[in-house]
Amino acid sequence: MAVNLSPPDPARLAAIDGVELGFADAGIRKRGGRDLMLIRLAPGSRVAGVFTQNSFAAAPVQVCRSRLAARRPIRALLTNAGNANCGTGEAGLRAAERTCEAVARVLGCAPDEVLPFSTGVILEPLPVERIEAALPRCLATLGGANWAAAAAAIMTTDTVPKAASRAAQIDGRRVNVTGIAKGVGMLQPNMATMLAYLATDAAIGQSALEALARETADASFNRVTVDGDTSTNDSFVLVATARAGNREIANTADPGYGALRRAAIEVARELAQAIARDGEGATKFITIRVTGAAAEAEAVRVAKSIAHSPLVKTAFFASDPNLGRLLMAIGNAGIDDLDPAQVSLWLGDVQVIERGGRAAAYREEDGARAMRPAEIEVRVALGRGGAETTVWTCDFSYDYVKINAEYRT
Repeated sequence: MAVNLSPPDPARLAAIDGVELGFADAGIRKRGGRDLMLIRLAPGSRVAGVFTQNSFAAAPVQVCRSRLAARRPIRALLTNAGNANCGTGEAGLRAAERTCEAVARVLGCAPDEVLPFSTGVILEPLPVERIEAALPRCLATLGGANWAAAAAAIMTTDTVPKAASRAAQIDGRRVNVTGIAKGVGMLQPNMATMLAYLATDAAIGQSALEALARETADASFNRVTVDGDTSTNDSFVLVATARAGNREIANTADPGYGALRRAAIEVARELAQAIARDGEGATKFITIRVTGAAAEAEAVRVAKSIAHSPLVKTAFFASDPNLGRLLMAIGNAGIDDLDPAQVSLWLGDVQVIERGGRAAAYREEDGARAMRPAEIEVRVALGRGGAETTVWTCDFSYDYVKINAEYRT
């Protein structure tokens, strides 16, 4: 059950000139429904990507990394849901390449101009024949307004499709950014989220696009966690079609870069927060803000230590203001010279820790009240410097265990 998250309104998702999306039911996902998505890109589009740092990176991730590193022109992205094509060795790599060859045949491009993506069960062979058979249906549904339908086609245990749009003004031209994402479990990006795709019609150079992909991921998908596990298939792709008519953004110092960056990060943050809201079995959406850190990386460590703690997450599920669990998580972040006497903590508007100890005005009933809503903010002040960060997560409920216990059955 998603926390205050509704399906996207297709009418509010801007089409990106030069991007068409199609979908089909290939019979890969056990629960049925659409499970194959094809994105066709106009000639001249540029693509950048950031991928999982899990050592067991899936076969499609390996193929994508290689093709983007070679800076090949990219004409299509293919995604299947229900099978991760991971832990499948050389046969898995060949299967990923075969799907690219099949796309190349139907689109009339080269196989190495296609990027493959997969999500689902690990250690199972990819049913390439089903994908090949479904591709004509994907081709028949290609259209620029299909963002919401495409978001639904890449879901696995997601309960709500995730999509968002923003616009910016660059050189007097309207520039659009639209994105979709999926992912609600095995989620602690180290870099990206499970799968996310952003596209813009802005004109931007390749090096600047690659910088934008890294910065966008770091400000959004790298700040969301459901359970502390990094998927083998995490992928974030940023596409620029250069159809908006702005002067090409040459580098990160270009005046247009800042406007595009803001729009891209806003889209990505909305998607990242949607992922936490739709976390497996989630009943609460939790924002963790850490201030007063000596460096941003330190703030991230503290925020994620809180967000990853099963004891903290189950306390939130129960609306139990067990302050010891929060202190434990802060102290467990590995900040060697942390002075507990400088640390303060708030649940919503309720201060519970003041300079390392229980706040004088704190009452247990105030803590319970602060933990009862479906959306909760935790704020930690470390008293060490001026750096800060925000991380989004969710609670752990009975359903999280049930969903993951039954994932393959």
